[in-house]
Amino acid sequence: MVVGSGPNGLAAAVTLTAAGLRVLVIEGAPQPGGGCRTDERTLPGFRHDTCSAAHPLALASPFFRRFDLAARGVRLLQPEIPYAHPLDGGRAALARRSVMATAAGLGADGPAYRRLFARLAAAPDDLVAFVLGSGPRLPHRPVGLAAFLRHGLEPASAVAGRFSGDLARALFAGVAAHAIRPLSSRPTAGVGLLLGSLAHAVGWPVVEGGSGRLTAAMVAAVEAGGGRVETGRWVASLAELPAARAVLLDVTPRALVGLAGRRLPGRYRRALERFRYGAGVCKVDFALAGPVPWANPACRRAGTLHLGGAFQEVAAAEATVAGGGHPDRPYVLAIQAGVVDPSRAPTGRHTLWTYCHVPAGSTTDMTQRIEAQVERFAPGFRELVLARAGRTAVEVERDDPNAIGGDIAAGMQDLRQSVFRPMVRWNPHRTPLPGVYLCSASTAPGPGVHGLCGARAARAALRDVFGIRADPDLAPQPLDRSPIPAATP
Repeated sequence: MVVGSGPNGLAAAVTLTAAGLRVLVIEGAPQPGGGCRTDERTLPGFRHDTCSAAHPLALASPFFRRFDLAARGVRLLQPEIPYAHPLDGGRAALARRSVMATAAGLGADGPAYRRLFARLAAAPDDLVAFVLGSGPRLPHRPVGLAAFLRHGLEPASAVAGRFSGDLARALFAGVAAHAIRPLSSRPTAGVGLLLGSLAHAVGWPVVEGGSGRLTAAMVAAVEAGGGRVETGRWVASLAELPAARAVLLDVTPRALVGLAGRRLPGRYRRALERFRYGAGVCKVDFALAGPVPWANPACRRAGTLHLGGAFQEVAAAEATVAGGGHPDRPYVLAIQAGVVDPSRAPTGRHTLWTYCHVPAGSTTDMTQRIEAQVERFAPGFRELVLARAGRTAVEVERDDPNAIGGDIAAGMQDLRQSVFRPMVRWNPHRTPLPGVYLCSASTAPGPGVHGLCGARAARAALRDVFGIRADPDLAPQPLDRSPIPAATP
């Protein structure tokens, strides 16, 4: 039994069905996928990703490599420029696939950037194995891993201090701010180093047709293995579930306390209650009459853009959010999938996916402030807007209960919770309840569409409950290679 059908819940179900078990997935929402869905939020024919949109971790994830997305009909499309950071005056810092090409665009900071990222990008498997904890292995390039250990636990502000110019500093600020934490806090540098290295090593792709196709492929695999996915059924208590030898919960620690109640030992329950959630997001999707008219032409070829100006502006915006405020000039994450995927909108039209960080539980609509930031770096943007659909942090949680207060990371990414999620425990997926496992992004290795939280929880259940120690083969079988169905709008 799997409760919750986000990427981790489905990864658990895929692993269990591949081992030959009968699996039922129960999802409260009308559609599976959690934040990994695609729908027509603005106008007919305009397809917007609900939350997850760019997928460097899916491409690097050992789970998805074994699952073989390409063989299942899921195409990951690579923008020419993984991400860009525009500045005032039409300038922009560009993260290209090549470390050398990126460094060449950063002027005097090029050598420092090259020293920081070249070794990390040369050994992405070592980095992923270490950060995501995908299994013990000897590093092929220990020098690169040593560089991550040396800098990854620092604040982003410390690493940015290695640069003298505003381009390199801004480029690192934009990628490090994915941590949804003040840039003066640890380990924001680690987030920037991981995601920046993956941009060079594997890229920041988008899914052709929308992220919902990745979910559809996982659902199809579960059903091909004899499993079943039931939607529209909210679970309020573990007592409501049909009998099952193992129960895997793709829920937050707070939800686990609600589901299990007094069945949990007091010490474990109190540890779950101490788990901290982070800032929320306000998300706005745009349907556009044409491509975004970025002042810097190279930005028109980027898949992802970080909007917020210079390093100090991004840092100030994130500090304001951490202090409970709503910045006038927020840090905005924007994704224009249409640069490589014309299927996202009718011919000649485009979509723009955006969000900004806000205090947890915010009911403030940041649409106008997000639009102002886009207009700042793309004059004429507002004239192209055909429709917009915004969701406050409270509404984000209403769509996905794992996003407590709008926290799409399912838990604060401070130093402690980046290493120990949801608590200090040898296996974070096992609970004190026999046969009950936690498999959400609130467990190690944390947020992102990589499926490893679910896969690791499933492997623990296979060993503990069923005595299966060998990892099941996740590759599609001959009868499981038909094209996946189109995601439901």
